[in-house]
Amino acid sequence: MPRKPFVTGAALVAAAALAAGLTGCTGGSGTDGGAADAKSGDATTASQAAEPGRYQTLPEACGLPARSTVRGMLPGDGQRLSGSEADKVYGGQADITYDTDRRVGCRWTRETTAGTRHLTVDIQRVVSYDSAVSDDDKAQETYDAKELAAQIPAGATGSASPGTPSPSTAKPQDAEANKAEKPDEAGETGKDDKKGKAGKESEAAEPGADPSGSTAPRVLDDLGDAAFLNDKLVTADSGVHRDVTVVFRTSNVIVTIAYDQWSTDKTMLPDSQELQDKARSLAGELVESLSE
Repeated sequence: MPRKPFVTGAALVAAAALAAGLTGCTGGSGTDGGAADAKSGDATTASQAAEPGRYQTLPEACGLPARSTVRGMLPGDGQRLSGSEADKVYGGQADITYDTDRRVGCRWTRETTAGTRHLTVDIQRVVSYDSAVSDDDKAQETYDAKELAAQIPAGATGSASPGTPSPSTAKPQDAEANKAEKPDEAGETGKDDKKGKAGKESEAAEPGADPSGSTAPRVLDDLGDAAFLNDKLVTADSGVHRDVTVVFRTSNVIVTIAYDQWSTDKTMLPDSQELQDKARSLAGELVESLSE
């Protein structure tokens, strides 16, 4: 009679442990599959990113304002500019930036016996790296930080449109200064203005325009998607200067215009209304140019 195989108790325990291990592996595979499905769902959610901003590139900053607008913001004191001098003054100097699709800028300067005027334009394209935050929302956050830093009074609002001077408020010396500027225009043959109308409006904004309007720092409610204006008068040992800043946002682009006038004669304060009118006129022109 053949003998039956003998299985020890230890062998039985080992077999039971092996069976339990195999069952655990099978359950583990099911858990991993569920985790993979969850990750797949996260990827689907992440793919539904917020809308990108309207602007993917930026224009060349020095060529954005009309030539007549820049000329009106940098008046002379009667001296005639040659063609090359006019190109140097009104052509502007581009800022050096590492990525011209993210930030560009330009600056203009004109020195006269009456003082010096500086104009700068800075254009920044904001990009959000958070898929849940759109470029526009990120740009609004950046704009809000600038407005907060400028300490614009809460509730202070005004129109972005500059006032129109009346014949009774126009100063005779201003009219003479405008006449003296015409030789500069003659020295710029072949230079066509892209925004002739906007340039003329800028030149027409004289001190005393819109006398009933407020010149205090304020939010501008009809310029781009959001905008504010700041105005500071600073007295230094070398003289006095007034700094006017206009900041506005359009979609995911933020534009900062800084316009100032220096005077070595501390008794001759730069006119706030004139500088604000010209800065606001330029801002309106840039909004139109960026919208094209």
